[in-house]
Amino acid sequence: MPPTPSPSSTPTTRTTRTTPTARTTPTKPTVPAAPRSRPGPPGGSGGGAGLLASLLGFTVITIDVSAVNIALPAIGNSLHGGMTGLQWVVDAYTLMCAALMLSAGALADRAGARRAYAWGVALFTLASLGCALAPGIGALVAARAAQGAAAAVVMPASLALIRQVYEDPRARARALALWAVGGSVAMAAGPVLGGLLTDAAGWRAVFLLNLPVGVVILGLLVRVPRSPSRPAALDLGGQATAVLALAGLAFAVIEGGHRGWSSAPVLAAAVLALVCAVAFRVVEARHPRPMVPLGMLAERRVSVPLAVGFAVSAAFYGGIFVLGLYYQQMRGMSGTEAGLMFVPLSAVVTVTNLLSPRLAERYGRRPVLVAGQLVFAGAMVAMLPLAAHTPLWLVLVLLLPLSIGGAVVVPALTALLMDAVPGERAGTASGLLNSLRQTGGALAVALFGSLLAGPGGAFSLPGMRAGLLAVAVLLLATAALSRVLLPRE
Repeated sequence: MPPTPSPSSTPTTRTTRTTPTARTTPTKPTVPAAPRSRPGPPGGSGGGAGLLASLLGFTVITIDVSAVNIALPAIGNSLHGGMTGLQWVVDAYTLMCAALMLSAGALADRAGARRAYAWGVALFTLASLGCALAPGIGALVAARAAQGAAAAVVMPASLALIRQVYEDPRARARALALWAVGGSVAMAAGPVLGGLLTDAAGWRAVFLLNLPVGVVILGLLVRVPRSPSRPAALDLGGQATAVLALAGLAFAVIEGGHRGWSSAPVLAAAVLALVCAVAFRVVEARHPRPMVPLGMLAERRVSVPLAVGFAVSAAFYGGIFVLGLYYQQMRGMSGTEAGLMFVPLSAVVTVTNLLSPRLAERYGRRPVLVAGQLVFAGAMVAMLPLAAHTPLWLVLVLLLPLSIGGAVVVPALTALLMDAVPGERAGTASGLLNSLRQTGGALAVALFGSLLAGPGGAFSLPGMRAGLLAVAVLLLATAALSRVLLPRE
């Protein structure tokens, strides 16, 4: 899955942090007046190049993740990694992105948006080449981890780049809307493109596609003015303990289903995750400028949307992982056919994302949040009867509530979260939300993968149903929390 930031949430997050420019103008009223009267490009210097570079970067990391999900069976057949290896191909990327995204914004501020973005794109391009050339599953997993680290930098830096080159708020809002639409289109195109490339040229072509795009982005950045650097504290202790805690937890969940939950490596990984989680809390409590302010988490208007974001992403991206394998391993579809099956789902997600703010305005955010999670939980239950010979039209019908439930929830929970934090904490809250969404997706893939492998590595329908029930229960729990703990509007 993509470094799963919600495209619909991003404009709200970033526009709250653009006021310093407006506050500086009253000090010398006669100086800024003249530039405003002169006609010029809406994006300022390098606006078009900066927007195109940001849009391409966000698009390529979104396509890469969804395309890789379709290519997983081919990767497994080629590298003989088994279900465990395929889980790590997905989760190595997602976990690195989730953990490093907590401090990637500060890195972008310290290095400057253009430089940080160039670093991230260059690393992502080189890591993609490493994925394409990987001789075995271990090398591929390592290269995917490098891709995830790069994606964590690309995401906030791409938004900072748009903020830099578009000084006019209205022009910047239009640019951010294009950025968000690009993510939606990429989400729909990724599975189809992944299937076509895998069937026509092999799974390595999915990664080779990133190379020319990376070169184009770096060429565009030459036309973008250099970004100013700003002082920003780096919480290295918190970052290290977060990475270790997530890695230990993922290892325990992934390997527990294959080695046994009481095996020594699994128990050691679980202990490592617990110790590092405690250490993370201690480090954040003592750090003068922590990347995750613990006091902010005590506010229920913050903690509940974060929990909902975790649960919704676990259900959605866990479901996508299951369906990609179900279509190809259970129903014998080609990669292209499996990719086309996701197009209706992606289209419904895009439309529902656009309608969600209107529903929240009419009925209130809390009712939309609760109703969306209940619909989503119902979608998980509705998928339980899926089998090898379920009619395809019925499969598509059953996926409608899955598309609608998640898409209606994310804009509402993002708006709730942004309203609950002061403007100077908007970036921190957004990074934490995106990190938890990535983590939810990664752990869902780990859980489903450990349940899906039947005898001889065959796709296990009972395992799929157990995973669907688990995420349905999680969604019901977070829906109850939303109903009880969130205040009425």
